[in-house]
Amino acid sequence: MSSNNVDTHEKLFRIASIPGDGIGTEVTEAAIQVLQKLAEVDGTFHFEFEHFDWSSKNFKERGYYIPLDGIDQLKKFNAILFGAVGSPDVPDHISLWGLMLPLRNSLTQYVNVRPTRILRGTSSPLRPEVCGPKDLDWVIIRENSEGEYSGHGGTTHAASGNAVATEVSIFTQVGIERIMRFAFDTAMLRPRKKLTMVTKSNAQRHGMVLWDQIFHEVKKDYPDVETDKMLVDAMTVRMTLKPQTLDTIVATNLHADILSDLAAALSGSIGIAPSSNLDPTRKHPSMFEPIHGSAPDIMGKGIANPVGAFWSAAEMVRWLGMEEVADKLMQCIENVTEAGPRTKDLGGSANTKEVTEAVCREIEKQLKR
Repeated sequence: MSSNNVDTHEKLFRIASIPGDGIGTEVTEAAIQVLQKLAEVDGTFHFEFEHFDWSSKNFKERGYYIPLDGIDQLKKFNAILFGAVGSPDVPDHISLWGLMLPLRNSLTQYVNVRPTRILRGTSSPLRPEVCGPKDLDWVIIRENSEGEYSGHGGTTHAASGNAVATEVSIFTQVGIERIMRFAFDTAMLRPRKKLTMVTKSNAQRHGMVLWDQIFHEVKKDYPDVETDKMLVDAMTVRMTLKPQTLDTIVATNLHADILSDLAAALSGSIGIAPSSNLDPTRKHPSMFEPIHGSAPDIMGKGIANPVGAFWSAAEMVRWLGMEEVADKLMQCIENVTEAGPRTKDLGGSANTKEVTEAVCREIEKQLKR
C-alpha cells in the first residue's frame, strides 16, 4: 500500500520536517517534541521524522532551496511539517518562489485551510460586546494553486528606465470548481452549514466573474448550505464588526492570504494560527505549517510562540486519520493557553521551551491510560 494512503493500523507515520528559516526551526523542533510525546503516551502509533535543511542559509551557499530530487523524496512521506521561509538577506519573492510555492504546486496542494477561533485563555482585541469567546469560529478555505499567485507575467523595458511589469491572475474552471466543492463540503460538516464567498468581481471583470459564476453553479448541488457573497473590502469590515455572522469562508489565493492574517490577529495572536496545505486526492503528502512566518527579529531568542505549530501538528494528526487523538491534543494545548505558561504575545512571559514542556506535561496528564 502506498505510504500516502494511510492506514492507521500501520502505526507508523513517516513525516518530512522542513524547518526552514528563523523561528521556523524553533517552533518545528517544539512541535516534533509534542508529537513524539503524543505518540509515546497514546501508544497506538508512532512518528518517524526525517529532516530536510532547505533553508535560506543553504540557498545562499549552493544557489537553490530544493534539490533536483527533492520533490520525489517528499512523495515517500505521509505528511510534511513545515516551519517558515524568509530571511533578511534573501529577497522575499526569491525565497517564496524557491521553496514554499514549488512545494504547494508540485505536490498539488490546491487547498489551504486556516481554522480560526479564540482559544481558551486568549482574547480578541475586539470589544467584548462585538466579539465574545464563541463569536469568532471560522474556517477559511484558500485557493492555493492559481489566482494571483500563478507566477505568470514578466518585466520588460527595464534597461530603458521605463520598466513595464505584468502580474497575470489565472482562474480556471477546474481550479475554481474543485476549491468551491471543497469549501461546500467543509461547510456541510460544520454545525451552521454556512458558507461566505469572497470576491472582487465588481472591479476584476474576467477571472473573478468566472469565480462568482462557478460558485453559483456549484451551490445548486448543496441546497442545505446557506450562502452569501462579500466583496473583499467589505469583508474586512464584517470580520471586525460582525464576526458572529461568519463561519466557513472561501476566497482566492491573495484575498484569503490577507484575510486569514486579519483573522489570526482578531482571534488573539498570529502566533497561534495554523494552516494546512492539502492535496484532497491524497496522491501526494499534505503540508502543515503555522502562518506567522520566520520572524527574524526574534529568532534565536527562544521566545517564539509555538502554539501555531502545535495546532498545525494537530491538524496533521487529524488529516492522518486520528481525529480523536487530534481533539485530545487540542484540549491539551488549550489547557495550557488557559492556565499558562504563555508567551509574550499572549500576555505572558514564558519562553518557547517552557510552553512546549507544559503541553507535554498536559499530554501525559490527559492521555495517560
